[in-house]
Amino acid sequence: MGSDARTGQIAVIFVAQRTREDEPGYAAAAAAMVALAATQPGYAGIESTRDADGLGITVSYWRDDAAAIAWRDHPEHARIRDLGRERWYAWYDLQVAHVERGYRWRRA
Repeated sequence: MGSDARTGQIAVIFVAQRTREDEPGYAAAAAAMVALAATQPGYAGIESTRDADGLGITVSYWRDDAAAIAWRDHPEHARIRDLGRERWYAWYDLQVAHVERGYRWRRA
C-alpha cells in the first residue's frame, strides 16, 4: 500500500444513468469530452466505469477548485452537458470533493 498522488486535488464525481438513446452520439461526445478535458489547465486525470444497464461513475481530478470550475464553465462542455440532459441521461448526481488522502495498492 502506498500514498496516493491525488492528495490535495479536487475530485468531481459524476454518477449517471444513461438512456438507450443515440448511443453512437453519446460515445462520440464522451470521447470528445475526455480528450478536451485532458487539454485543460489543471487537469489531473480521469477514471470511469459503466455497467451493462447504463449506470456509470466518472471521477475527474483537478489541481484545484478554480480548474474544476473552469471545466464546468467551458463552453463546449456546457453544450455537451445540455445534450446529455436532453438525450443521454435519465438522471445524474455530481459531487465535488477535496481529496484529503488516498491509498493505492497494485498487485506486483
